[in-house]
Amino acid sequence: MSADSPSSPPPVLVTGGAGFIGSHVVDTMLALGHTVVVLDDLSTGDPERLPAEVRFVKGDVRDAALGDLLRDERIDTVFHLAAQVDVRRSVADPAFDAEVNVLGTIRLAQAAAETGVKQVVFASSGGAIYGEPMGDAADEEHPLEPCSPYGVAKLAGEKYLMALALEAEYVPTILRYANVYGPRQDGRGEAGVIGIFMNRLLAGEECVVNGDGEQTRDFVHVADVVSANRIAHSRRLAGAVNVGTGVETSVNRLYELVAEACGVSRPARHGPDKAGEQRRSVLDPSLAAERLGITRWVPLPEGLRATAEWFRMHRSMSRGGPRRA
Repeated sequence: MSADSPSSPPPVLVTGGAGFIGSHVVDTMLALGHTVVVLDDLSTGDPERLPAEVRFVKGDVRDAALGDLLRDERIDTVFHLAAQVDVRRSVADPAFDAEVNVLGTIRLAQAAAETGVKQVVFASSGGAIYGEPMGDAADEEHPLEPCSPYGVAKLAGEKYLMALALEAEYVPTILRYANVYGPRQDGRGEAGVIGIFMNRLLAGEECVVNGDGEQTRDFVHVADVVSANRIAHSRRLAGAVNVGTGVETSVNRLYELVAEACGVSRPARHGPDKAGEQRRSVLDPSLAAERLGITRWVPLPEGLRATAEWFRMHRSMSRGGPRRA
């Protein structure tokens, strides 16, 4: 069956599709029969994460030619994962963060509106836009009080996507991720803490925990994040939904679990606190159960074991960026 057949699943675009989460979304959409186009500037992405059947375009969501790409490829749905994701960089250079995460999202929403795209699925950050949780876990009605320029930019992206949808055909879908981890996560630089810990532990290097280590996060496996994208797409879900487990884990406890998954017994060293980091972050998953039907999330110890196995397999390549698997 050709991609042009009326009964074929319509083409989709994944921005940031050569990245950690985006490449998993690409795999799932391909498995469902969609023609997949990836737009990535490769500032952090790796094209080796992508299968051969993907149409890869090196570019930026801020490019004026984005509308032409959407029109020429007859894109039905955009999964918008391209972003500047480093909270610390957003503190050091908030103007650059806003240029990528706010202006980039505006450009994409405008192009989607002008070309008849039917749905935009936006990767937001529940870990950043709510600020410090009031009470147990932040649900979608929690006050929006981001603590970092990154969180402010993600919230602005949500608002622009919703506002521009009022005069457009596309359904605005906002998925507010907790802290995502899993296979293909980078283990270098300012990547997620789990990837950094695993990469260093398996290399026999010391790990540093920022501050006292009692800051907490909600860690969600990338397989659950991809399921949320798939279901939200199939249901043309409008509005915002948290994608998190509701389980709060301290960084100290996380380090113990990661070391156990890696089969390593080595204490971490504590370093200074980092600017822009909030003390607590945990998301209420109740609406995800109601609207997406996700009632079981990969337990953290189980997900860490699978992730550690992936890092073991790819450790020899990790200094050049984890590869596809």
